[in-house]
Amino acid sequence: VQLQASGGGLVQAGDSLRLSCAASGRTFSNYVMGWFRRAPGKEREFVARINWTGGSTVYADSVKGRFTISRDNTKNTVYLQMNSLKPEDTAVYYCALKKQGTSWDSTNSNAYWGQGTQVTVSS
Repeated sequence: VQLQASGGGLVQAGDSLRLSCAASGRTFSNYVMGWFRRAPGKEREFVARINWTGGSTVYADSVKGRFTISRDNTKNTVYLQMNSLKPEDTAVYYCALKKQGTSWDSTNSNAYWGQGTQVTVSS
Protein backbone atom coordinates (compact mmCIF):
# COMPACT_ATOMS: atom_id res chain seq x y z
CA VAL A 1 0.00 0.00 0.00
CA GLN A 2 1.29 3.45 -0.91
CA LEU A 3 0.01 6.88 0.02
CA GLN A 4 1.23 9.81 -2.03
CA ALA A 5 0.54 13.24 -0.57
CA SER A 6 0.88 16.46 -2.54
CA GLY A 7 -0.21 20.08 -2.58
CA GLY A 8 1.90 21.59 0.17
CA GLY A 9 3.76 24.83 -0.22
CA LEU A 10 4.60 28.27 1.10
CA VAL A 11 1.68 30.67 1.45
CA GLN A 12 0.78 33.81 3.36
CA ALA A 13 -1.60 34.00 6.28
CA GLY A 14 -5.18 34.04 5.05
CA ASP A 15 -4.40 32.07 1.89
CA SER A 16 -5.73 28.65 0.95
CA LEU A 17 -4.17 25.35 -0.02
CA ARG A 18 -5.60 22.02 -1.09
CA LEU A 19 -3.76 18.86 -0.13
CA SER A 20 -4.34 15.58 -1.94
CA CYS A 21 -3.41 12.05 -1.01
CA ALA A 22 -3.77 9.16 -3.41
CA ALA A 23 -3.77 5.61 -2.07
CA SER A 24 -2.87 2.55 -4.08
CA GLY A 25 -2.09 -1.11 -3.62
CA ARG A 26 -5.37 -2.60 -2.49
CA THR A 27 -9.07 -1.94 -2.19
CA PHE A 28 -10.09 0.34 0.63
CA SER A 29 -13.66 -0.53 1.42
CA ASN A 30 -14.52 0.42 5.01
CA TYR A 31 -11.27 2.33 5.46
CA VAL A 32 -11.18 5.69 7.21
CA MET A 33 -8.91 8.32 5.68
CA GLY A 34 -7.37 11.10 7.68
CA TRP A 35 -4.86 13.91 7.93
CA PHE A 36 -2.37 14.55 10.71
CA ARG A 37 0.34 17.15 11.10
CA ARG A 38 3.59 17.65 12.97
CA ALA A 39 4.82 21.15 13.65
CA PRO A 40 8.48 21.82 14.44
CA GLY A 41 9.27 20.73 17.98
CA LYS A 42 5.79 19.33 18.57
CA GLU A 43 4.10 15.97 18.65
CA ARG A 44 2.09 14.74 15.71
CA GLU A 45 -1.54 15.81 16.02
CA PHE A 46 -4.81 14.80 14.48
CA VAL A 47 -6.31 17.21 11.94
CA ALA A 48 -9.34 15.54 10.34
CA ARG A 49 -10.78 12.23 9.27
CA ILE A 50 -13.52 10.98 7.00
CA ASN A 51 -15.26 7.63 6.86
CA TRP A 52 -15.62 5.37 3.84
CA THR A 53 -18.89 6.86 2.61
CA GLY A 54 -17.87 10.43 3.30
CA GLY A 55 -20.91 10.86 5.47
CA SER A 56 -18.98 11.30 8.69
CA THR A 57 -16.19 13.77 9.29
CA VAL A 58 -14.33 14.82 12.43
CA TYR A 59 -12.05 17.82 12.84
CA ALA A 60 -9.61 19.06 15.41
CA ASP A 61 -10.93 22.15 17.17
CA SER A 62 -7.99 24.16 15.86
CA VAL A 63 -9.07 23.72 12.23
CA LYS A 64 -12.84 23.45 12.54
CA GLY A 65 -14.56 25.90 10.22
CA ARG A 66 -11.42 26.50 8.17
CA PHE A 67 -10.47 23.04 6.85
CA THR A 68 -12.64 20.61 4.92
CA ILE A 69 -11.83 16.97 4.34
CA SER A 70 -13.35 15.06 1.44
CA ARG A 71 -12.66 11.90 -0.52
CA ASP A 72 -13.19 10.44 -3.97
CA ASN A 73 -13.41 6.68 -3.68
CA THR A 74 -13.27 6.25 -7.46
CA LYS A 75 -9.74 7.65 -7.23
CA ASN A 76 -8.84 6.35 -3.75
CA THR A 77 -7.97 9.93 -2.92
CA VAL A 78 -8.55 12.11 0.12
CA TYR A 79 -8.40 15.89 0.05
CA LEU A 80 -7.87 18.58 2.65
CA GLN A 81 -9.05 22.03 1.66
CA MET A 82 -7.37 24.52 3.98
CA ASN A 83 -8.73 28.06 4.07
CA SER A 84 -7.82 31.07 6.17
CA LEU A 85 -4.43 29.59 6.91
CA LYS A 86 -2.55 30.80 9.95
CA PRO A 87 1.16 30.69 10.79
CA GLU A 88 0.36 28.09 13.46
CA ASP A 89 -0.83 25.76 10.70
CA THR A 90 2.78 25.44 9.57
CA ALA A 91 3.68 21.75 9.74
CA VAL A 92 4.37 18.62 7.78
CA TYR A 93 0.99 17.16 6.89
CA TYR A 94 0.57 13.40 6.70
CA CYS A 95 -2.26 11.43 5.23
CA ALA A 96 -3.21 8.08 6.66
CA LEU A 97 -5.83 5.44 6.29
CA LYS A 98 -6.99 2.67 8.56
CA LYS A 99 -9.60 -0.01 8.63
CA GLN A 100 -12.78 1.15 10.32
CA GLY A 101 -12.72 0.36 14.03
CA THR A 102 -8.94 -0.02 14.34
CA SER A 103 -6.18 2.26 15.56
CA TRP A 104 -4.17 4.86 13.65
CA ASP A 105 -1.07 3.48 15.34
CA SER A 106 1.61 2.37 12.90
CA THR A 107 1.75 -1.01 14.67
CA ASN A 108 -1.73 -1.69 13.32
CA SER A 109 -1.27 -3.83 10.22
CA ASN A 110 -4.42 -2.27 8.80
CA ALA A 111 -3.13 1.31 9.10
CA TYR A 112 -1.00 3.04 6.49
CA TRP A 113 0.84 6.38 6.45
CA GLY A 114 2.08 8.64 3.69
CA GLN A 115 5.39 10.46 3.53
CA GLY A 116 4.13 13.96 4.37
CA THR A 117 3.97 17.28 2.59
CA GLN A 118 5.27 20.56 4.00
CA VAL A 119 2.90 23.46 4.56
CA THR A 120 4.45 26.77 5.57
CA VAL A 121 2.32 29.80 6.37
CA SER A 122 4.09 33.13 6.68
CA SER A 123 2.67 36.00 8.69
